Amino acid sequence: MDSLDYKIISSLVDNGRSTWSELASNLQMSAPAIADRVRRLEEQGIIKGYSALLDSETLGYGMTAFISISIDRMEHRALFLAKVAELAEVQECHHAAGEDDYLLKVRCRGTKDLDRIISEELRQLPGVFKTRTTIILSTVKETHNIPLTESD
Repeated sequence: MDSLDYKIISSLVDNGRSTWSELASNLQMSAPAIADRVRRLEEQGIIKGYSALLDSETLGYGMTAFISISIDRMEHRALFLAKVAELAEVQECHHAAGEDDYLLKVRCRGTKDLDRIISEELRQLPGVFKTRTTIILSTVKETHNIPLTESD
């Protein structure tokens, strides 16, 4: 990646709906040249996709929780991961080092919904022997941006 690629990525992070001509105007290039660069960044897997950022509270999913999960044996992981993949409330699943095996970020409608996810969906799975839940009271910062510099 060169400095122009970093500028393109920064522009798209700020406004993923920018048109080729808007990007081209801001970066003093032609729209086809910008489109080619963006396609190359997509093909390289640097740009993985585009999405709308939704307000979870406005949509009725005002509770955020982090659930740490410990699984007793390796053969139970595939079933656990399949279940996590199908649960729409699970926004993130991280395989972690330390006391627990996985850390889930969950958005749900409230405590009853969270109880269902933990008690009926996760704890019922074979091999899940411990969960620990932290309910988020408020969020000070949440971003998907990566701190890019041209020296990267």
